[in-house]
Amino acid sequence: MAINHYENFPVASILLPRRLRRAVTAIYRFARTADDIADEGDASPAARLAALDGYRTELHLIQQKNTPTTPLFTELAVIITKHQLPLQPFYDLLDAFSQDVVKTRYANFGEVMDYCKKSANPVGRLMLALYQEHDPRSIAYSDAICSALQLINFIQDVAIDYDKNRIYLPQDELAQYHISEAQIKRHDSSGTWSPFMLMQIERTRKLLQAGAPLGKVLKGRIGLELRMIIMGGSTVLEKLHHVRGDIYQQRPVLVPRDWLNMLYRAVRAK
Repeated sequence: MAINHYENFPVASILLPRRLRRAVTAIYRFARTADDIADEGDASPAARLAALDGYRTELHLIQQKNTPTTPLFTELAVIITKHQLPLQPFYDLLDAFSQDVVKTRYANFGEVMDYCKKSANPVGRLMLALYQEHDPRSIAYSDAICSALQLINFIQDVAIDYDKNRIYLPQDELAQYHISEAQIKRHDSSGTWSPFMLMQIERTRKLLQAGAPLGKVLKGRIGLELRMIIMGGSTVLEKLHHVRGDIYQQRPVLVPRDWLNMLYRAVRAK
């Protein structure tokens, strides 16, 4: 799938069974275009929220078995019907993108995780529905993986998010480590920045590992794809730890050597 956004993790990759690639691509396009409404361009907050409401209207049409009005949702309706996908995860994603428009700071880690429940976990739940995997334990594993991947993005994208006037790092923990917004604005990794970031990295690593058993629950190419994603998250965390959280000097990027190592580890971990 050709995409215009940098991604550290595979999207509709060749590892997935061919029968699922169209569905994964449609879900990704829904999420990416909705995310762009919240993030890109210079539209006013009111205009962004109205555009996201337009997406909700299209979902309502699908829910009511009516024909959507746009090609994006016409395709999505086919996928939802064919694979009997739940609609709630799509609504949850829209709630997360709308929240991005109006909420720019998070008081504590609980608030951050609540955001992850809407911004990341729904994607995993949709993937499990595609795989016809409905076991509650698998859903819990998936939620842990997806939340961890979202937290990784928050950790590595501190500077990018700040430029959008957003800080996803918990405000109470920033205060505990005596880190001010002025320090983030200066791209200053001195003082207590490293211990603060290492704490964030370690907590995220534990969360990712808590969901890792799902990579063995899911079989075949689907399981391999998931193990690759887990290995990708783990590799990014290793890179973040290596630079002690100094994302200002070296934002982690997965290079070809990393992908080969991830594939090797994913195959051995089956």
